[in-house]
Amino acid sequence: MSKSQNAARSAGKLIVLTSHPIQYQAPLWRALVEEIGEGGGVSFEVWFLTDQGVRKTEDKDFGKAFAWDVDLLSGYPHKFLKLSGKWDMGKFDGIPLAAPIGESLREAGATALWVEGWRFKPFWDAVSAAKKVGIPVFLRGETSDKIVEKRGVFGLARNFALNRLFAKVDYFLAIGQASRRFYLRHSVLERKLIDAPYCVDNEGFRAEAEKMRDQSAYASSDSSVTRESIRSEWNIPHDASVVMFCGKFVAKKRPGDVVLAARAHFDKGNCDNLKDPEQPAHPWHLLFVGSGELGDDLRAACDVLFDSEHQNDSRVERDRLECNDSRAAGLLESESKLSKAQSAGAPPASFVGFLNQSQISKAYAVADVVVLPSEAWETWGLVINEATAAGVPTVVSDACGCADDFGAKNPYTRVFSMGDVAAMAQAIEEVLRLKAQPDEVTKHAEAFAPRITAEAVVTRLSAGTPKP
Repeated sequence: MSKSQNAARSAGKLIVLTSHPIQYQAPLWRALVEEIGEGGGVSFEVWFLTDQGVRKTEDKDFGKAFAWDVDLLSGYPHKFLKLSGKWDMGKFDGIPLAAPIGESLREAGATALWVEGWRFKPFWDAVSAAKKVGIPVFLRGETSDKIVEKRGVFGLARNFALNRLFAKVDYFLAIGQASRRFYLRHSVLERKLIDAPYCVDNEGFRAEAEKMRDQSAYASSDSSVTRESIRSEWNIPHDASVVMFCGKFVAKKRPGDVVLAARAHFDKGNCDNLKDPEQPAHPWHLLFVGSGELGDDLRAACDVLFDSEHQNDSRVERDRLECNDSRAAGLLESESKLSKAQSAGAPPASFVGFLNQSQISKAYAVADVVVLPSEAWETWGLVINEATAAGVPTVVSDACGCADDFGAKNPYTRVFSMGDVAAMAQAIEEVLRLKAQPDEVTKHAEAFAPRITAEAVVTRLSAGTPKP
């Protein structure tokens, strides 16, 4: 047992307060258990405000109800707080606790508090309660200085409230460089900042993608699933370079820019359908993983070769959509910037729908590059973590929260100026030319491992409460 583990135990009990079980948080809680150690008095417990994630609930952006289909609760101590009524995670005060959070912390014998953001009133109440009794507080939130803060009365009121909250916090877990700058902009002292890179289950994504890339059959229930069999299922040519977008089909994620980038790529003479020996040997094929309100628009702009939502006759459905000129124009507002003489036509694409956690590795196994074109409201972009762990190179807009970190730490990531589709196309081309091997890419995910945050928190716990 490490000295930090012994010190953390002697410090008492750490309570982590979060909104609900989340697929990318569970690996962190398990890493924290490993760092603190088990037996002899567990000094750590996660408290959930709601059961969203393990119970089927509606996601308006995906346009469907679902629950995550992987184990989010084993491997760490946890409990669900009792509520006095129905919860609504769309409201700041939409989670009515049956007992005051301060009372719950006292009854649990909490000697340290970790709060996951400030989206809900119980988070604020917990920080205030901890401050009153001298319990050290750790705060981790999805923050980025790239988002333009609102001005006027609302902006002033928000900043005033945040600054008062931050004054009660002892340590800020900065998920990346944009997060660190956000806190500094809000007058948080440098000594209170802890580097805590945003993370996913690196080993899980690496192992699953590796299995499916293996040309020997990987048994998945009653079928054999490999990279080649998945490509066949999704009607992706075996010689294609697969450019993947994964996420909600909503405006702030700019999925239409991927289509425009493909057309910019074609405009430069990379006409994939001509079968000219002078042309690239690996034509681009777009892979869209997800769903949302822009789904029909995306299909209208592509040559859809597979569509999981219209499996009976995806080409008939595509033809119907392509006749809707106004819809296609609505998606490709900047199409006039590209050549009107597209010799290759619409880019070939497969739409595989929303893939839950147990299936998402199928997409990473066939992808050659993952692209994230989002606006600044993408406070991080964990799809880039997942892709890197799975061994897939990435291209990300400079507006995304993760861009600075992955651009600096991963040689298989390229960053482009958000909205510049020609630059995105060039970045994709550059990454594909690297011909990266998955085992070379995946090792760079270690810079974003859950254990980094777990070790940092335990180290601070062992040091005791900071002086004011």
